Amino acid sequence: MKKSTYSRRKFLGISAAAAGASLATKAILLTPEPLRASPTPVPASDRLRFGMIGIGMQGSGLLTESITLPGVECAAACDLYDGRHTLAKEIVRPDLAVTRRYQELLADKNIDCIVAAVPDHWHKQVVVDAVSAGKDIYCEKPMSHSAADGVAMVEAAKKTGRIVQIGSQRVSSLVCKKAKEMVAQGTLGDLMMVEGWLGRNDPTGAWEYPPPTDLSPQTVDWDTWQGNVPKRPFDPYIFARWRCWKEYGTGLAGDLLVHLVSGMMFILGINEPPKKAMSAGGILRFKDGRNMPDVHATLFYYSEIPVYMRLSLGTDMPETYRFQGSHGILEVNEFGLSFTPQSGKDTSPSYYANGYPHAMRVAYEKKWKEENTPPLGKEPMPESVSIKGPDYDDMHPHLWAFFEAVRTRKPVVEDAVFGHHAALACHMANEAYFRQQVVYWDAASGTIKS
Repeated sequence: MKKSTYSRRKFLGISAAAAGASLATKAILLTPEPLRASPTPVPASDRLRFGMIGIGMQGSGLLTESITLPGVECAAACDLYDGRHTLAKEIVRPDLAVTRRYQELLADKNIDCIVAAVPDHWHKQVVVDAVSAGKDIYCEKPMSHSAADGVAMVEAAKKTGRIVQIGSQRVSSLVCKKAKEMVAQGTLGDLMMVEGWLGRNDPTGAWEYPPPTDLSPQTVDWDTWQGNVPKRPFDPYIFARWRCWKEYGTGLAGDLLVHLVSGMMFILGINEPPKKAMSAGGILRFKDGRNMPDVHATLFYYSEIPVYMRLSLGTDMPETYRFQGSHGILEVNEFGLSFTPQSGKDTSPSYYANGYPHAMRVAYEKKWKEENTPPLGKEPMPESVSIKGPDYDDMHPHLWAFFEAVRTRKPVVEDAVFGHHAALACHMANEAYFRQQVVYWDAASGTIKS
């Protein structure tokens, strides 16, 4: 991950603010450092060659980004839809090897690693097959389609010793990294609560994607695409909008909540699933046959800390965290963060004294002011800190971290255990919604229980 160009010393002077006092605002701009690119072309013998599995909306973006990284090239691509073979060649080169069978990429000894962006119900099989074939793999978020899938994926990664990085890019965000530094140095004081929200308000944001116009049983391997899900007749809308159905996707939880959860885990320095979860929501806007909610709010408990996450496909809300501590509020969004300090102390005599007899109240207030009023000219001027991130795509450094780990065998920034714990929060949110009960993670049995 990249280091900020600003030291922690810039934040050590943040003092607790007296409520009602005017705040001076310190604005800081984060500047990303360039990737460690080789100054000369990398010899062909030293280049990493990856295979791309899944070249849809997210996969095409990952493919496009990956081939811009120094010393990295795409050797072959796989998708069950033939139109994406054409797309992969358009992105990489006209003679790129393409196939419908990802097993061919796993068997290719010239391919060093895999980047995969497939529907959620295929994540486990692709990851387990990849690591079992001796391939390192970058797998899009959420890591798993179910808690049981996640357990199996962690076991496979540990058994084989292969590198698994999950594609929830907030852990490679400069903004989240700065927030993590501030929390680690005690800026928040004691953590009281975390809130997070993210919303969209358009059909595309609600996954109502237009299927490719040439999609048919001839241009896509529909039976294989369905995997182990009970078979249905060919349906181009299910192919394009699979996130709408729990049989194939994980809904708002797996698409949006996982970003909030993984970013929060990274900022707070925790790597564990929530203790319990309770959810509310429903299909309130897009009554199109989907069975996943389009409004989903979940209250988690991480240790004793309540974490309240709100997601909506009916109201646009920028991705935001609000970390509430005894020393103030840290608000984090995609483009920056701000910290507003609080002293947690009385700034005037207690209003409880209104119930004192007059003489007693006057004496109490006189004594309080003598002990607490600062000398003239030394009134506190606490600083509110505002930090703006650059126009910055965290996918780029996140992919770079994976390829560098493949090259050096150093740990990745978001391994299978971290990805599993983040995904478990999503599965618990969904289970709490469908069961309409409080659920908790039972580590002993590896299951979600009511």
